[in-house]
Amino acid sequence: MSENVVHLRKNTDPPADNVTTLTVVPDAPPARPVPLWVRSGRAVKTAVTHETTRATVRAAARHSLYTFNGGRIVARRAWDGRTGSRYERMIRAAEASGNLEAAQEWEERLQRFRAARHHRRMDLLHSPVDAAKGVAVGAGMSIGALVALGVVMAISTGHVSDVVTPLSATIDFIALLIRIVQIVWGPALTIGPFLALLALWSVGRKQHAAPNWALPANVRSGEGEPITPSIVVKALRDLGVPALARAIKEMGDAGASMLGPITIAGCGVEVDVTLPSGVATNEVQGKRRKLAENLTRHEHEVFITIPQAARTVRLWVADSGALDEPIGPSPLVTDDTMTADYSKGKAPWGQDLRGDAAALSLYQRHLLITGLSNQGKTVALRSLALWLSLDKSVQFLMGDLKGVGDWAMFDGLATTLIQGPTDEHVIQVTEMVEGAVDEMNRRIQAPPGTVFPPLIVLVDEAQVAFMCPAKGTGKDKRPYGGAKADSRYFMAVRKIHNQGRAVNVLMWQGTQDPTNENLPKLVREGAHTRASLALGTESQARMALGDKAVDGGAAPNLLRPGLDRGTLVVASDGISIPAGQSSITVRTHYIDDAAAIAITDRAKALRDGVTTLHAIDHSAEHDPLADIAAVIGDAPRVRTKDVLARLSARNGNAYGDWSFLDLKRVLDDADASPYKSEGVMVVSRDRVARALANRDTDGSASAE
Repeated sequence: MSENVVHLRKNTDPPADNVTTLTVVPDAPPARPVPLWVRSGRAVKTAVTHETTRATVRAAARHSLYTFNGGRIVARRAWDGRTGSRYERMIRAAEASGNLEAAQEWEERLQRFRAARHHRRMDLLHSPVDAAKGVAVGAGMSIGALVALGVVMAISTGHVSDVVTPLSATIDFIALLIRIVQIVWGPALTIGPFLALLALWSVGRKQHAAPNWALPANVRSGEGEPITPSIVVKALRDLGVPALARAIKEMGDAGASMLGPITIAGCGVEVDVTLPSGVATNEVQGKRRKLAENLTRHEHEVFITIPQAARTVRLWVADSGALDEPIGPSPLVTDDTMTADYSKGKAPWGQDLRGDAAALSLYQRHLLITGLSNQGKTVALRSLALWLSLDKSVQFLMGDLKGVGDWAMFDGLATTLIQGPTDEHVIQVTEMVEGAVDEMNRRIQAPPGTVFPPLIVLVDEAQVAFMCPAKGTGKDKRPYGGAKADSRYFMAVRKIHNQGRAVNVLMWQGTQDPTNENLPKLVREGAHTRASLALGTESQARMALGDKAVDGGAAPNLLRPGLDRGTLVVASDGISIPAGQSSITVRTHYIDDAAAIAITDRAKALRDGVTTLHAIDHSAEHDPLADIAAVIGDAPRVRTKDVLARLSARNGNAYGDWSFLDLKRVLDDADASPYKSEGVMVVSRDRVARALANRDTDGSASAE
């Protein structure tokens, strides 16, 4: 039997295995007290560096210096007005700039000033006596007049006392004036100095006569600051060109004599600067960024060009932020009645920096537009084609080697429209350009005086064609791309550049990021109108526009990628360029796809209907014997060498690789073999004609 023992006393001791050990963590030692002088120093530093304190100090210094420097300006003006120092500065300025004629003119003015001053000083010797005489005579005449007036009054009233009434009234009036002066004189002596200081402060404030750090934030940052002669001279002086700085220092404050008139030009101002002797124009051109910052502008807001005048640079300075504002819509969009004239008209392309309309003549001018990717090249090129499409006589052959639909609205307007980036598309585009070469040769052989409709051969993203690695098949192993004489695309473009404009066959190309590989030298130099959007380097700018334009101030490499989208630097005789300049900067109108479709719909309405080919038909058969007869023409006999050349020009795809053996084989089979005449092999017109007639007769007999 088991027993359960119940303990009446509760065991308060916890089990040994559940004992919780408490760790006592000592309190952190109290922080070391910061000395009073340290706290005071921190407080003083905070107070001194606080923006409110700094603004107060700047304001106090600014207004104090406005007053002080305003006094200096007034004193300088007074000194200039009383002495010949102004003329002497002008003489030194003219001598420093090498303008001896101006120096002589200012010296003559100085002599006239000194003579007039001497005459005035000599007059002062006689003026006291003359003044005393004048006062005595004036007083006597005044008293006499007043007495005479009193006599008239006395006669009228019958009172003898009225004789002195006008005289006593005048004396009372003079006494009143004296009392007024006595009352005002004391306050005027107290307020006068303060008014004088206020006037000096006003002069200093208008001239910003204080250090840059003390000026207000809007003036210090240059936002909206107008371009004045003094600002331009200071900017040139601080440009870092020693010879220029020395010359301006010798000119004193008359450095503005270097400047022509500052005129408003569009959204900015323009001024011609005649540089002193010893300073080259390229020294100023090479410091465009520093000059812009000295003028409180961004680099893209200052343009430096070289006009015709020797030793002169032309500065165009934009209003702050003006170039970031968009220009208006194209007249092609706003005017539904606009038409085009290829030979006499100009395409409305955009605005120049002066805000004037920039229009481009396209008559017999090959065109090249280049730039970095996504800068508006296609839109700029397309806007020209859109305008020209409104001339119903113009024909288009188009190749878009990007193939994203940028030119899709020309379907039904262009004779050929090939779109796509592959090698097959490059082959198609190359054959399209070669077909244009054949058309060009046909036109060249036409009778003199024949007028041909314009044919625009347009290839966008042409760098894809130049970089294409594809080669021909069969006997023709020539590459389609490349920049050598065996490149089919390169040679086709070169042939059009060489002879196309004479018969209105024109080559337009758009390409991006130009290099010697994707835009060969001979091709880019064959364009009459060359335009460039933003580029990365000066060497690319020279590829795009040529050395002459870049040396004359063209700088598409200084345009801002992304921000200056649609802004072109153009070198062409088809656009109005200021005299002496080699290029012009144009901000082009943006025409979106919807507006472009509306314009091409208007262009299609002008035509009877165009069937657009989207590929070159390879299945078209050619007749060698008939082609030989065609190229011989009316000549009794033609050298075999000339026949081969004419066949190649007629159909380069079929006959471009023909040799004498190929020609002889065809003629031998037709019993029209070439023969030797006067020591050279020739082909007889009569033999070929008889062979064609016999073949046609045989064909008819077989059919029966």
